[in-house]
Formats: sequence, structure tokens, C-alpha cells
Amino acid sequence: MVSLRQPSTLPIVGVVADARTYRHLAYLLIAVPLGFAYSMLLTVGVGFGLVLSVVVIGFGLLFATLIGARLLAGVERSLANALLGTDLRRADDLPDGDDGALAEAKRYVDAPSTWRSLGFLSLKFWVVLLAFAPVFILASALPLAVAPLRYPYEVQFGEVNGEPVTWAIDTLPEALIAVPLGVIGLLVALHMVNLLAYATRQMAISLLGAQASATSGPG
Repeated sequence: MVSLRQPSTLPIVGVVADARTYRHLAYLLIAVPLGFAYSMLLTVGVGFGLVLSVVVIGFGLLFATLIGARLLAGVERSLANALLGTDLRRADDLPDGDDGALAEAKRYVDAPSTWRSLGFLSLKFWVVLLAFAPVFILASALPLAVAPLRYPYEVQFGEVNGEPVTWAIDTLPEALIAVPLGVIGLLVALHMVNLLAYATRQMAISLLGAQASATSGPG
């Protein structure tokens, strides 16, 4: 009896039929605004905290930044579990300490998970920068892949020396030529999405908490 192979397991093109690909894409699209927000918050918190460290308010701002990083790491843990296939739990590494505000603050400063959270949020900005490449390729390739359904129209690929780079598709032969180019672009972009999601997943496993159970990596 011949068993049919699932489309998602096919080499190269299977990425289109794999539901994980679109979860990874959703993660990267969500990561773009979050990454910029994290960068701004950390820059303001750490920057102003260091500048104002000559007075008490600076230390308070730095500590608030660390606590904020732990809270935001919880958001990132939930996103990774939902969209990157992880099963992360919050790290339970807060040392026992005496009562009191200073003792409580020291517990958070001493916890490795506090600094790992800060590290993940700092690295997230670079994930966002890398995510622009597959998103741009997708935005450029998708109109080419469906060119026979919508020509005539003009595709814009960006700018060179301030001048737009365009391709005016006015005839059916041009539209048919555009289709394989668009399909190749889509495949390249989706594989880039999975690769970047895999790297982010490993980063999350290393920095955001303990993995509750072993899960398979992205395709």
C-alpha cells in the first residue's frame, strides 16, 4: 500500500504547507513593534538611570528597569510558547532573603533570570532588524506570484540613489514570467522566516526559563 507524503514534509516547497511557518511569521510580525518598544524602554531606563545614579532616583530607575524586564520576559515567554513551539516555565531562581525593601531588591538583583531577561530583550532588537529582510521579500514576491490575476500594474522593489526601482507588467507574457520569480521569492522568504524563528526559539530557551518538555525544532 502506497502512503501519501504530507505536503509539509516535502523538501523546499513543504514550507508553504507547514502551519508552523505561519506561526513563525506571526511571531516576527508581532516582534517588530515589540522590539522597538523594548529598545526604547531599555535605552531610557538604563540611560537615564546611569545618568541620574549620582542621586537616589537613578538607582530607583535602574531597579524599575530590571523589574520591567522580568515582566516583559513573561510576555515573551508566552509568545514563544504560543508561536515558536516552546514549553517554557518561569525560572524559579529568586534566592530566599529577609523581609524589607532593600532585601527584596537584592533578591531580584541576585537572580540570574533578571539579567537573562534583560539580555533577551536587548537581543530582541536585532531579531527585529533581521526580520525586515524576509518581510520585505514577501511583500515584493507576493504581487509577482499573482501577477496574471492583476496585471497591468507596476511593482516597486525599493529605491536606488533616491530613484524607485520598478517593473511595469503590462502584458500576459510579462505576468507569466513574474510568477516563477514570485514563487522563488516566497519560498526564500518563508525559509528565512523559519530560520530566524529557530534562532529566536533557541535564544528564548536559553534566556527565558526552563523548558518543561522536549519539543521538536521548526521545519
